[in-house]
Amino acid sequence: MTTPGTFTPRPGAAPLSRMIRAQAALETRMLLRNGEQLLLTVVIPTLLLVLFSTVDVVDTGDGKAVDFLAPGILALAVLSTAFTGQAIATGFDRRYGVLKRLGASPLPRWALMTAKTASVLVTEVLQVVLLTVIAFALGWSPHGNPFAVLLLLVLGTAAFSGLGLLMAGTLKAEATLAAANLVFLLLLVGGGVIVPLDRFPDAARAALELLPISALSDGLRDVLRDGAGMPWRDLGILAVWAVLGLGAAARLFRWE
Repeated sequence: MTTPGTFTPRPGAAPLSRMIRAQAALETRMLLRNGEQLLLTVVIPTLLLVLFSTVDVVDTGDGKAVDFLAPGILALAVLSTAFTGQAIATGFDRRYGVLKRLGASPLPRWALMTAKTASVLVTEVLQVVLLTVIAFALGWSPHGNPFAVLLLLVLGTAAFSGLGLLMAGTLKAEATLAAANLVFLLLLVGGGVIVPLDRFPDAARAALELLPISALSDGLRDVLRDGAGMPWRDLGILAVWAVLGLGAAARLFRWE
């Protein structure tokens, strides 16, 4: 026998934490099901790591090639997910009105961005695990301060996320798609990921070293290959990019 009120509806929004978790899980599933995103986040970094570690194409200096390449490929993985993938996905969500509709739901806009960030972090963890396993299979022997590595990855994610959201929130979706992929290719070549920065002219090198991808790849390389302590200069560069990118995105992002 039921008591009065057993089946009385209780309308209302779910707890905020549950909404964020559900949205983050949805964003992660959508990202992992997208063939283009998988190409950027998994296939390209993996192929680059295996190819340039096993084939003597680029002079990476003394030591094993994988010791130079693995940190740079980890930086590339962060770039592909936090910047390129997020910019493209968010840009098309904005174009199709998804962001506008979600903004009118009980999920606050800041919580939506939190869920997107959580999705990025989950994807990056999967990337790092996969690339680390492959690098170990290729003979990688990293060493250094794990906390410094974690701090570099977190600040790199913040920097690239801010720039990706800024692009997605200010440009049209098609322009975001073209620009994000172009930036990805340019930073792949000129960001110290595969080609050492000391191969560039001094003037160009001085400018390239200030890019977030260069700071992230060089910082990871200093710690994981050379056993350096806390790479304060690279952390500082990433922090500046993070503050500028996230601040500009928060100010200029258009939801429609």
